[in-house]
Amino acid sequence: MAKAKKEEKQHIPVVTPKSLRFFETYINNPSPTGFEWEGQRLWLDYLKPYVDETFTDAYGTAVAVINPKAEYKVVIEAHADEISWFVNYITKDGLIYVIRNGGSDHQIAPSKRVDIHTEKGIIKAVFGWPAIHTRSGEKEEAPTLKNIFLDCGCTSKEEVEALGVHVGCVVTYEDQFMVLNDRYYVGRALDNRAGGFMIAEVARLLKEHKKKLPFGLYIVNSVQEEVGLRGAEMIAHRIKPNLAIVTDVTHDTQTPMINKVTQGDLACGKGPVVSYAPSVQINFNRLLVDTAVKKGIPFQRQASSRWTGTDTDAFAYSNEGVPSVLISLPLRYMHTTVEMIHKEDVDNVIRLIYEALLAIKSGQDFRSFVQ
Repeated sequence: MAKAKKEEKQHIPVVTPKSLRFFETYINNPSPTGFEWEGQRLWLDYLKPYVDETFTDAYGTAVAVINPKAEYKVVIEAHADEISWFVNYITKDGLIYVIRNGGSDHQIAPSKRVDIHTEKGIIKAVFGWPAIHTRSGEKEEAPTLKNIFLDCGCTSKEEVEALGVHVGCVVTYEDQFMVLNDRYYVGRALDNRAGGFMIAEVARLLKEHKKKLPFGLYIVNSVQEEVGLRGAEMIAHRIKPNLAIVTDVTHDTQTPMINKVTQGDLACGKGPVVSYAPSVQINFNRLLVDTAVKKGIPFQRQASSRWTGTDTDAFAYSNEGVPSVLISLPLRYMHTTVEMIHKEDVDNVIRLIYEALLAIKSGQDFRSFVQ
């Protein structure tokens, strides 16, 4: 008698049409490092029906709280900022040279359309690049920070400045959100506004399912991660949490030119990624893995060596030490304008955070031994 085929686990959708509309609006809104305010307003407005109170700090980190009077505090966190550029030098001919604000990739810049943010509003520009006809017969020059430039249609420095553009203006790409093959969400700034979206959805599920947590839940959307985890560093000292669950993106390693030996074997569509690193508290991490297994949530594993490079590190080493874990979302083409994430992974990261919260007990001590 032939063995019965193993039943495939059915995917449980989480994101609704309404929440997807918010996600699209949230991704399309520019929130460059140091200038995250408008995106934070959108995020807090979406969260307000699901939480008890909200607040922001001086640099723009936004926090929504459930059970604010509880003594035991658990953070779920993502970061709100996206990579961008700063205007650095305006030539006498009206061309603009830039420097990075975060980990902006100079190689994708040529021919991209951008928005220059000024006090007079958005000024449109493009990253110019010499035509292929003019480069023939000579050694190809690759894009670098020294040769990429913006053209906003002006012919003099004075004309550029009359538009309101000055050194220090921030520049973002204008690319918009889309759904690809009914399978992937694509856009700029999925690193890591996808994380902000997912933790907001966790709050929505808690409210809609009428779950009462035995601790205070702090839903944190930090600023300035792309320049050194600075927002998380500041807010961790303000909240003084007992636990932190951080979500960020990690690399899908299935596309060309990525070495699995060094980057690991991770794929979009195969579930959230659980990380192993010194800043990831081992017993808290076991709770994540046990929860995923118990609830039938697919997951992957990643080793992150000395540090994760995410806000996990900031929370873990804050105050007197905060047990922290990292749940990552596999993503293709990080720090480009066509970042890609799988719809099912988004649902499953939300589910894993939600179920992990329900498994945490108030006052839970994750130390391996107590003397």
